Amino acid sequence: MTVVVISGPPGSGKSTVAKKLASELGLRFVSAGSVFRKLAEEIGVSLLELNEMALKDPEIDLRIDRMVLEEARRGNVVIEAHLGGWVAAPYADVNVYLTAPLEERAKRIARRDGISYEEALEEILSREEVQWIRFRKLYGFDVASLEIFDLVVNTALMGPEAVVETIKRMLL
Repeated sequence: MTVVVISGPPGSGKSTVAKKLASELGLRFVSAGSVFRKLAEEIGVSLLELNEMALKDPEIDLRIDRMVLEEARRGNVVIEAHLGGWVAAPYADVNVYLTAPLEERAKRIARRDGISYEEALEEILSREEVQWIRFRKLYGFDVASLEIFDLVVNTALMGPEAVVETIKRMLL
């Protein structure tokens, strides 16, 4: 019942690594970020607006957390979730945190979303500020504290293939 949780800030490579790892190991792939984006789409707001709404309505985060926990309990899954490492830590065989310098993350998001570098940078800074406030208020933890992770990787220095291979070795 393998469970790998991959956390990190926007643009850190969570989805890329998680999808590749799930595919190589024959595990299910679950993305909390996709659920959050789908929810924003369904109610017709931007990600930033949904983040701001979540400041006032904790049910938005709790709904996603319940989904992450249920998937972790089911096992045989790679979960990609900004907060997954904190929320699903008791179930994780390997708890991974990916990061990269802000400039690199902004370039990645600009490419992925077809927006300018400046727009991506502004989106990241706005999202992170709101998220940090929200997460501290709702959960009482500091997302800058990484002690709970088995592996912390700067993905600007290590590509997705190398990260996947490192995680696979940790599962042996």
